[in-house]
Amino acid sequence: MNTVVTTTRTDLAELAAAVQAWLSDAEDDPSLTVEDLERSESSGMSSVTVLFTAVGDGARSEQVLRLAPEPSALPVFESYDLHRQAAVTGALADAGHVPVPRVRRVEESPAPLGRPFLVMDRAEGAAPADNPPYVFGGPLVDATPAQRDRVQRASVALLTGVHATPPPDALRADGPAGSGLARLVDDTADYYEWTVADGGVRVPILEDGLRRLRDERPAQASSDVLTWGDARIGNILYRDFAPTAALDWEGAALAPPEFDVAWFVFFHRMYQDMAESFGKPGLPAFLRAADVLAQYRADSGRTLHDMPYFLMLAAVRMGIIFARIKARSVHFGDTPAPADPDEYVLHHRMLRAILDDRYEWEI
Repeated sequence: MNTVVTTTRTDLAELAAAVQAWLSDAEDDPSLTVEDLERSESSGMSSVTVLFTAVGDGARSEQVLRLAPEPSALPVFESYDLHRQAAVTGALADAGHVPVPRVRRVEESPAPLGRPFLVMDRAEGAAPADNPPYVFGGPLVDATPAQRDRVQRASVALLTGVHATPPPDALRADGPAGSGLARLVDDTADYYEWTVADGGVRVPILEDGLRRLRDERPAQASSDVLTWGDARIGNILYRDFAPTAALDWEGAALAPPEFDVAWFVFFHRMYQDMAESFGKPGLPAFLRAADVLAQYRADSGRTLHDMPYFLMLAAVRMGIIFARIKARSVHFGDTPAPADPDEYVLHHRMLRAILDDRYEWEI
């Protein structure tokens, strides 16, 4: 059977038949059918997301299937732990601070579809776009200041809810309490070395950043909490400018809360810098660092420490991800290899300014 998920009609028809056969067996209901199966436009390179409707006993259920990436496709990340994602989503659902889709099943066997996958309920709403980034146009640009303020306040409050959620046992096994920052820095360096060994190139600006992260790691960090690992509004679905679901928990870990807050701030600032470099106004008054930090402190009651360090960590870590994505694009012939390896990093100018202590975060 062809297990390559593409948008061609034949492949999707084959996939729909395979999903229907698996679902009928899993639910012990041969009358179940699968309709309207399509690949999500938001599918990234860390996984493949497929939308479908399960029909049985006169009821229709809209669901989402996320397949682990093919190892031969130069996946962005080395591993893809479906059970870990399901455990984190379950913990968030149980705590009730953060809206998340219900995970229905995790299938470890590659037999049904060619690789492991999980199935969850489909949530309503839409996420701000990443390609092109939402700062270039769309609902947030067209929104009123009051509507954008509603998004900002609700999103920061959601992040506070993540950090207030008791972590599942699947994360507690990562290491002893208080070791989250050291583990995060070590994992970032290990991830970089894996990308180099698995078809990538050495990128001097990233190695400069990794040296600074090792040399300047704070001796004392905030207590570890459940962190998202990819905290940004592009991973939140909204309806009428209010969050309906938080998605993508592959990077969840026990770490200081500053990392999520820094990632949240960094990601928007990176997009804003990108817009300005193209002569676009972007959204300069939206998700400003000082505003986000002030609201997070007020909502959580936490004191945030060493934010310049965590912003640097976010910029370096995202740089490794971008370098991996670029190496993947070069490998498959989509783009030529840059003459300067630093240009594997999409935000290399921003990162250089950060590493040279020239970047103004206004915090």
